Amino acid sequence: MRAVGASLIAACEHGGVITLSGELGTGKTTLVRGALESRGISSGVRSPTYTLVEFYPFDNFAVAHFDLYRLADPEELEYLGYRDYLNSHTLCFIEWPERAEGYLTAIDLAIELEYDPAGRRLSMLPRSKWGQQLVSRLDQPAP
Repeated sequence: MRAVGASLIAACEHGGVITLSGELGTGKTTLVRGALESRGISSGVRSPTYTLVEFYPFDNFAVAHFDLYRLADPEELEYLGYRDYLNSHTLCFIEWPERAEGYLTAIDLAIELEYDPAGRRLSMLPRSKWGQQLVSRLDQPAP
């Protein structure tokens, strides 16, 4: 999952919205941790289960890591200032997007993680042109 996260953020040239769905323990936070570690954040990367969002600024764009597991009501996203993160300078990773159904409308890429006898199964569903471009970049072999 860490390698997937690193590849994913390396393919991003700007911000967007990526959702991460799956049961507890399928690797959602590990994927985000891998993305952030590949950008030099080596400590303090944790699931924002209690704060709901953690923000990591970088030179070319920032990462906002949302964990909506404890979200009691989708309207709470408004109190978090969710819309302020929706810009081309912020890559949003959102765990448990189903907790905010009806409020998350600008999703670029939906990632589903599942348990598999060999480890984990990951499926990506692009939901915008940028999401399609991102998946296309991931499908290309490294030089």
